[in-house]
Amino acid sequence: MEAMARILMKMMGIMLWLMVLVAMAVGEDVKYKDPKQPVGVRIKDLIRRMTLEEKIGQMVQIDRLSASPDIMQTYSIGSVLSGGGSEPLPKASAEDWVNMINEFQNGSLSSRLGIPMIYGIDAVHGHNNVFNATIFPHNIGLGATRDPDLVKRIGSATALEVRATGIPYVFAPCIAVCKDPRWGRCYESYSEDHKLVEAMTEIIPGLQGDIPAKSRKGVPYVGGKKKVAACAKHFVGDGGTTKGINEDNTVIDKHGLFSIHMPAYSDSIIKGVSTVMVSYSSWNGEKMHANRELITGYLKHTLKFKGFVISDWQGIDKITSPPHANYSYSVQASIQAGIDMVMLPFNHTEFIDDLTYLVKSNVIPMDRIDDAVRRILLVKFNLGLFENPLADFSLVNELGSKAHRDLAREAVRKSLVLLKNGKNKTDPLLPLPRKVSKILVAGTHADNLGYQCGGWTIHWQGFSGNEFTSGTTILGAIKSTVDPSTEVVFQENPDSQFIKDNHFAYAIVVVGEPPYAETAGDSMDLKMIDPGPSVISNVCEAVKCVVVVISGRPLVIEPYLSSIDALVAAWLPGTEGQGVTDALFGDHGFTGKLPRTWFKTVDQLPMNVGDHHYDPLFPFNFGLKTNSAPDFVGRSTSSGITGRPYAFLLMISVIFSLCS
Repeated sequence: MEAMARILMKMMGIMLWLMVLVAMAVGEDVKYKDPKQPVGVRIKDLIRRMTLEEKIGQMVQIDRLSASPDIMQTYSIGSVLSGGGSEPLPKASAEDWVNMINEFQNGSLSSRLGIPMIYGIDAVHGHNNVFNATIFPHNIGLGATRDPDLVKRIGSATALEVRATGIPYVFAPCIAVCKDPRWGRCYESYSEDHKLVEAMTEIIPGLQGDIPAKSRKGVPYVGGKKKVAACAKHFVGDGGTTKGINEDNTVIDKHGLFSIHMPAYSDSIIKGVSTVMVSYSSWNGEKMHANRELITGYLKHTLKFKGFVISDWQGIDKITSPPHANYSYSVQASIQAGIDMVMLPFNHTEFIDDLTYLVKSNVIPMDRIDDAVRRILLVKFNLGLFENPLADFSLVNELGSKAHRDLAREAVRKSLVLLKNGKNKTDPLLPLPRKVSKILVAGTHADNLGYQCGGWTIHWQGFSGNEFTSGTTILGAIKSTVDPSTEVVFQENPDSQFIKDNHFAYAIVVVGEPPYAETAGDSMDLKMIDPGPSVISNVCEAVKCVVVVISGRPLVIEPYLSSIDALVAAWLPGTEGQGVTDALFGDHGFTGKLPRTWFKTVDQLPMNVGDHHYDPLFPFNFGLKTNSAPDFVGRSTSSGITGRPYAFLLMISVIFSLCS
C-alpha cells in the first residue's frame, strides 16, 4: 500500500510539474495576446496556431441578419456588416447598436482563439444608416466645395459618429471618377476630374487619422479609438462603364485606366487606407472580382498595399452570368485574384465548404490563404480590437451632435453652385430679401427630408418624407430665416391662377430627383420627377423665382432655363437645410463650382471637360459668386450695419458678384 501511495504521489508530482511547464510554455508562447510584442510577431504567432477552418472563417463577412453569437463562435467568422438599412430595430439608438455589436463580439471572443470580429457599415455621407445621425452632402456636393480640408473634417466627424455606435470599420470613401451622369452611383463620385477626386482622398486621414511621418508605404493605419478603418472603393474603373450602366463594362486602354481611374487609389494607399473594395464592373470584358493582374499584380505588388481587399456584396457570385451559376469557380477565381475577405453576406457555409475543398485539393495554395488572413489580422491589430474588442457608451453623445450638424451646414452652403442669377446681368435676384409681405415655396423637394438626403440614407434606396430621421428641410429653414412678418406659403404644385391671385414678392421652387441607389438610379433620360417641370413653368412664368435643384447629377434643365430668374444646383445636401438658406438669403456667398459638366441634352453624353465635342450648358468649374450681403431692408448678417447708408455698399457688392 505504501509503495502504491508513493507511486501515486510521484505520478501526481510529475503531472503537476507538466502542468507548470505547459503553463510556462503557454505564458511564453502566446505572443499574439501580448500588446508589447510587435504587430508582425503577434500576427505570425496567431497564424501558426490557426486551423484551416479558422483561417477561412476569418475571410468571411456576413450580414447581421445571418449572424448570431453561436455562429460567430462556431465558424470563427471574421466580420459582420450592416447592409443598406440593416439595423438592430427601427430608429435604433446608439446604445442599441453597441449592445447588438457586443453580443456578436462576445460570440467571437468565446471561440477557441478568441479572435475578435470587425463590424463594417456603409457610412458614405455621414453615418447614413443610423437614426438621428448627421447626414452630410453626398460626394458630388463635396466635390463642388473644392475644399479637401472640409472633407477631412467631415471624415473625422463621421468617424466619431460611427464609433458612437460601436462600429470600427466603414465602407467609404467611394473614389470613383464618374464619366457619365447616367450612372446611378454618380453622386457617390466627387467629380468627373480625376485630380479633384485625388484631392478629396483627404477624407481618409479624417476617418483614420494622419499617418505617422515615417510610416511605410502601403501599411494601413488607424489612429485610436475615435477613428475607423476606411475602405477605398470600387477598384477600379467603376465610374467609366458604357453609358453609365451600373456594374457594366469599362472599355478603355491601360493608359486610360491608369491615368484616370487609378490615381486616387495610389493616393489612398499613401495615406494609409486600411481596405480596398473591388468593383462589380468589368474592364474590357474581364470581371474585376476575378482580375488577378490588377488586384494582386498592381494593387498589392506595385502599389505595395498591405491592408485587405474585400469583395462587394455578393460580388464573387457575379463573376459568372447568371450570378451563382458556378459558385465553386467563382470562389476559386476571386481568391486566386487576390480578394482576402468575401462579403457573402448570407450563405457562409457554402463558401466555407467550397474554399476548404479547393485548399485541400491543392487548387488554392495555403500561402494564398495565409496572405489573406495576415492582411485581415493586420487591420484588426491596428484597430486595437485585440486589446479593446468591446464597445462602450462613452461616445454616444457624438451621434448627431450640434458641432457635426454645424459642420454639415457649412458643407451644404459651400457645395451650392449658382448657375444663374437674374434674367439679365443688371437685375440679380439673389440674395433674397427676408422682409416682404408674402413669398411662395413650391416643389416636390421643398419639404421632404428623404428627397433632400438621397439614396443611402436610413434605407439602401433612401426614403420619402420626414419620418425616418431628424433634420431641417429647406422649407423649415426658409421659415426660420425670413423676417417674422413675412408670410411663407407652401404649395407643392400650385397652379398659375393661385400664384397670380396671391401677389407673391418672389418664389422659391425646390425640385429634382427621387432617392435611389446603384442600378435603380441608372437613367437614360435624366429628367426630374413630375410635377417638377410644370411647377417651374407655372411658378416662374408668373412671379420672380429661384429654382433649387436637388439631384445627384446634372438633370435636363435647358428647356426651362429662360423662365427661371435664378438657378441653384444643391445636389443632395443631407439633413441640414439651413445651409441652403444661408446662401439664398446672403448670410454667406455662393462659392461652389461645378464638379462635373452640365449638359444641354442627354444626346451629348458622355461629355466631359476636354472632350473634342465639348459644348455644355454650364462647363466644368462654372459657378457664379455672391458675397455675404445684407437684407434688402437694411439688415446685415455679416457686419451689423443697418439702414439706408448701406445701400451703396450693397450695390457695390452686387456689381462685384456680377464681375466675378
